[in-house]
Formats: sequence, structure tokens, C-alpha cells
Amino acid sequence: MSVNLLQYALKVLLTAAVVVSVAELSKRSTFWGAALASLPLTSVLAFVWLYLDTGSTQRIGELSQGILWLVIPSLTLFVALPLLLKAGLGFWLSLLGACLATAMAYAGMLRVLDHFGVKA
Repeated sequence: MSVNLLQYALKVLLTAAVVVSVAELSKRSTFWGAALASLPLTSVLAFVWLYLDTGSTQRIGELSQGILWLVIPSLTLFVALPLLLKAGLGFWLSLLGACLATAMAYAGMLRVLDHFGVKA
């Protein structure tokens, strides 16, 4: 097995372990599951993988800046989902609605960034 394939498998396993850990911890405590999920673990892992693959701190900086701008519209999901659930739409319809609202927020943010000449 090649080194690249082993590195790829390691990336997938570690990243999946984070997601599974959040789901399992949330079964015991939604607060601690939320606390773990709120950590920028995905971003940190992406920084590490990108650096190991490219050695480019410039690309890490660009990725970090892009994440900063796009975190703002991603918050739409966490506002819309509980509101839609409380409105009684059910899980799947609420999730779909929250995802659509988030996609619209991303599109809006990209327009705003483009207007101000910010490259995300």
C-alpha cells in the first residue's frame, strides 16, 4: 500500500472519529456533544492535512480567512433548525428548510464579499 493511500485512510479515519465522537457524546449529554461539535476540529484537521500535503502556510492563511467569512452564514442553520422544529415541521422538513436557508445565506454572503472585493 502506498504512503499516499495510508495518509488518505488516516485522514478519513480521524475525521470520521470526530463526527462519531460528537454523535456518541450527544447521546449521553447534548451539552457536551454540542461543546465538542462547536470546537473548530474540522478546521484544525483541514489545516493540518493541507499543511502536510502542501507545506504552504499561505494556503493555510487563505483557508482560515475563507472559513472566517463563511462561519457567519453557517450560523443560519443553528438559528433556523430549532425554530422550524418548534414550529412543528418535523425533523426532516426542518432540516431541509434550515439547509436551504443556510444555502441562501451563503449565496448572500458571497455577494456581499464580492461587492467589497473580498476573496473567499
